[in-house]
Amino acid sequence: MVRGKTVIEKIESTTSRQVTFSKRKSGLFKKAKELGILCDAQVGIVLFSNTGRLYEYSNSNSGTKSIIERYQKVKEGQQFMSASDEAKLWQAEGERLRQQLHNLQDNHRQLLGHNLSGLGLEDLKGLESQLEISLHNIRLTKDQLMIDEIEKSNKKGILVHQENMELHKKLNIIRDDYVVLQNKLNEQTELNGGITSSSTNYNFIAPEDVNSFDLKLSLPQHAESDDDQPESPTLG
Repeated sequence: MVRGKTVIEKIESTTSRQVTFSKRKSGLFKKAKELGILCDAQVGIVLFSNTGRLYEYSNSNSGTKSIIERYQKVKEGQQFMSASDEAKLWQAEGERLRQQLHNLQDNHRQLLGHNLSGLGLEDLKGLESQLEISLHNIRLTKDQLMIDEIEKSNKKGILVHQENMELHKKLNIIRDDYVVLQNKLNEQTELNGGITSSSTNYNFIAPEDVNSFDLKLSLPQHAESDDDQPESPTLG
């Protein structure tokens, strides 16, 4: 069911107006609290009901009063600040940022071992301390990376070992099947041992190395050699 659009106009019913005021007030304060948490903003709300009752909300530890005082100071400063004063303010801010950037660049060069001639003993000690801290942190990070790589290698080694064990079990099963098949062939050969002239002898060898096997077949052995064959009759 589609909810109808609420018409924004004064509620004539006193009871409905009070209920709506209570609900909307709670929702407004909740949204203000979420705004302060999500955006790290300082939020203050001052609300009077139609009966003159005061409601207020502030996420400041000093309460709504401190926010109002801050608002008044900022408002007064904006009113009395001329265009030239505002330009000077921004120029000073730009100069401060340029000086901060210059200091950071000097510190970076000094950490690389350059521009050390103007430094005193205490400055050099402080620079040395910074380098030691940086080196310590770098070594900790490197050691942690090495430990992580070793753990990964160990896990891979365990997986490979498990796979090898599974393959070894399968190969043992295959070898056992080879042995059973050879025994069956030997038994069959013994049963048919008296009929060697018309049968084929099978010799199935289960190798020691289960990775390869040979199946050897031999031609039937005739009871008589070619010399004992009867001569063809001569017609004449």
